[in-house]
Formats: sequence, structure tokens, C-alpha cells
Amino acid sequence: MFVIDLSKIGKRIRKARLSQGFTQQELADSCGFTKSLLSKIENGQTASAVATLSKIADHLKTPLAWFLEEDRDEYLVLSPHRQRTSKLGSKEMGYLYETLANRSRFSKIEPVLVTVPVDMPATEPFTHPEEEFIYIVSGTIILFYDGEKHVLEEGDTAYFSGSKPHIFLPYGNVEAKVLSVFIQPST
Repeated sequence: MFVIDLSKIGKRIRKARLSQGFTQQELADSCGFTKSLLSKIENGQTASAVATLSKIADHLKTPLAWFLEEDRDEYLVLSPHRQRTSKLGSKEMGYLYETLANRSRFSKIEPVLVTVPVDMPATEPFTHPEEEFIYIVSGTIILFYDGEKHVLEEGDTAYFSGSKPHIFLPYGNVEAKVLSVFIQPST
């Protein structure tokens, strides 16, 4: 029989709320219930209906499943290569992404392995709110960053703000692999 640990659900709700800068009163008001009820939920003192948890999840823009997951080690995340999957970015971009660490959705970093194919379609540079660190694992890329062209080869690194237009493009006839670490800006 599966038993839900109320204190773990409460801790996850508190973590999500604090990471987004809400007070208990603000979240309770936006969900339509009392601060006292939210406090009891966060402290694991009361079971709440799925509808109540769903409202909280919706207002925190967090999947309900994240609050209900069984034990998940927040300190160690193992990601064996056989269990990881790659996914195609937008067709316009043409990259293949492989998430390297299935971290908490509130982690400040996200490491991914980006494959830059030789036949990648020409696209426009893009921006994102995160800072980015890249390490060229294999091959060579052209990094267009804020209107300037930089050729980076195996072993090279770059650290930059994602707020400036940028894109990785293939160089030569060899696919490249880039370790890209996205870092959430401090709020």
C-alpha cells in the first residue's frame, strides 16, 4: 500500500513557493484559501484534497506530480547514459539535446549535451534569459555571438549571457558535440 508522506509534500510546496518569492499569504490568497490552511499543508499537519494541491501547483506553475513523487534524492542525481534520451530542438534550430541531469525543477543549473549536425539548416540567432557555459566535447563549431563570429574547437570553452543573440553552427564536415550548462540568473 502506498502511503503519502505529508511532510515531504509540504516541504516541496514550501520550496516551490519560496523559490518563486511568494509569501504564504500571497499564495493562499491567489489559491482562494486561508494562510492557516497553507501553513498546515507546508508543515505536514494536514492532508489536503488533490484539488487543493492542484490549485497550489497551478499557481506555482509546477506539475502536480512533482509534489507527489516518491523519494527523490535532491543531493545526488545519477543519470546513466543508457537511460537518457535525446530530443530534437525546434526544427528551425536543428540541434539535438540530451539532458544530462534530471535535477529538481528549481535547480539553478541545467547541463545538456548539444549535438550540432553537419547539415543543420541556417537559422537566426536567438536569446534566452540564462547565462550559458559551453565546452566543446568534440568537433568544431562557429559561435555567432552578438554579431561576432568565433571558431571554437575541441577543448575550447566560452561563458556568456544568453540575453545577446547567439547560435552554434557547424564548421566543416564533422558533427560537433557541445556540453552546454544553462545557469539561471540570480533574482
